Order: sequence, then structure tokens, then C-alpha cells
Amino acid sequence: MSKRLIAHLSIFTANVIYGLNYTIAKIAMPDFIKPLGFILIRVIIATALFWLISPLVKREKVERSDMLRLFLCGIFGIAINQLLFFSGLDLTSPIDASIIMISTPILVMVIAFILTGEKLTFFKVGGILLGAAGAALLLLTSPKEANGSGNLLGNIMILFNALSYGIYLVIAKALMMKYNPLTVLKWSFLFGMFICIPFGFNQTLEVDWASLTPKAWFSVVYVIIAATFIAYLLNNLALGTVSSSVVGVYIYLQPVIAAIVEILVGNTAPSAVKIVAALLIFTGVYLVGRKNSPQPKSLSA
Repeated sequence: MSKRLIAHLSIFTANVIYGLNYTIAKIAMPDFIKPLGFILIRVIIATALFWLISPLVKREKVERSDMLRLFLCGIFGIAINQLLFFSGLDLTSPIDASIIMISTPILVMVIAFILTGEKLTFFKVGGILLGAAGAALLLLTSPKEANGSGNLLGNIMILFNALSYGIYLVIAKALMMKYNPLTVLKWSFLFGMFICIPFGFNQTLEVDWASLTPKAWFSVVYVIIAATFIAYLLNNLALGTVSSSVVGVYIYLQPVIAAIVEILVGNTAPSAVKIVAALLIFTGVYLVGRKNSPQPKSLSA
């Protein structure tokens, strides 16, 4: 099996995991664990797992200049990404969150252009505008009550989470050209963990672990092991072979999976606005990714 095929299978699997995570995470949150506490718990345990398995690969000495980049990965890919995602998901619906998240490929292209000079074509610019229109439509038509279904503040948090994750993908791609995925992940999560501690410490202490139901425990384990440890590892493995834009484009799977799950469990029904918004973003993503994008250059020291 070729490295490129393995990379694509890794991204596909990671996005299936993320697509299910929108619904599964809300089983435990916020009734059993509040959002910021959930984030700190998942980041602490994932950090420990990455450091525990890191001796399985060859030890690498990280250059001092790259420590800043790893710190930025910790800020954008772990701390801001997780804090905004779970806080936003606590307020909005899984379908709205997943639709907004597929604007990430568009954001990745803009960030890659700014940081690496990746060329923007007519089709890419058109895709960016269409995707932005879809995200704006969903945001502007969201009801303004915090009932967990299409909340405006929650949707805005998810949108900025997508921006943060896009920055992470571009920075991590540059690092993956030099280091093993575990090296990048263990340092990124370590930095991200320390940033998350002040935000989630009190909510973590409030968790009544004895009150968790079997479903809530399943939610916690899934979020930590599957949606954090495994998904991040799979995405970073893929970044060593394909561009950050390719990893980003696969996010289109997430709203499809999230919508199917939500409809099957009876939590929601499709609406015309959601369908139109999704079509606009899907079209934008297609235009952005219609041709293979050039590999981003490594960030200069």
C-alpha cells in the first residue's frame, strides 16, 4: 500500500471520527462535564498518551527555532481550537457546527497564501467567496437563544475554531516535513495543556465522576481516545505525505456524518437554510480543491 493511499485513508478515518464526535460529545456535555473541564481532561490525558508512546519511535532533537512553532501549534491547534470548539458546541447544534467547520479548507488556503506564498487562482478565490457566503448565511439565520440549536454565539465560536485549526494545519505541515508526527504532537499538546489549565481547572474539579452513566463514560472515552488521541495522530501522519489543503478538504465528510447521526437519533431535521448553506460551502470547497495544490514551503527560520 502506497504512502499516499495510507495518508488518504488516515484523513478519511479521522474525519469519520470527528463527524461522530459532534453528537457523541454532547452526551456528557454539559450535563455531566462542563465544556472547559472536558477540554482540560481530554488534553491532559492525550498529552500523557503521546509522551508515553513517543519512546516507540526514534528520539528526535527539536531545533530551538522550531520550539516557537510547536508552541504556536499548541496555541492554535490545541488550546484555542479545543476551547472554542467545545464552548461553541455546548451552545449550538452538531449539524450547524459541522457545516461551519467545513469552511476550514477555505481558511487553510488563505492562511497558506499568507504564510507560504501558495498561489491563489480564480477558482480558489471563487471557492473562498462561496464558502464564506455559506458560513455567513448559516450565522445570520441562527436564532439567538442558547438552547443548543443554532445559537449565534456558538456558531461564531465554531467559525473562529475553524480559523484556528486552519492556522494549525499550515504550521504543522511545515514541522511534519522535518519531524516524526509523535514529536510534533507531544510538544504541541504539552504546550496546549498548560494554556488550557487556567480555563478548565475549576470545571474539572466540579465533575462528579460517580454520577456518570455508561453512555456518559462512553462519550468521555470516545472524545479522549478517538477524537483526540487517534484523530490527531492520523491527521499528522497524513500531513507528512500530503499538503495541508488536502487534509482540510476532507472535512467535507463531517457534516454528512453528523447530519445522518442527528437525524437517525431524532435530534433534528434538515432545513432549507442548512441545505443551501451546505451546498454553498461544498461548492466552495470543490473549487478550492479542484486541482492539486502545490506543497507549502517550509516556514523560514
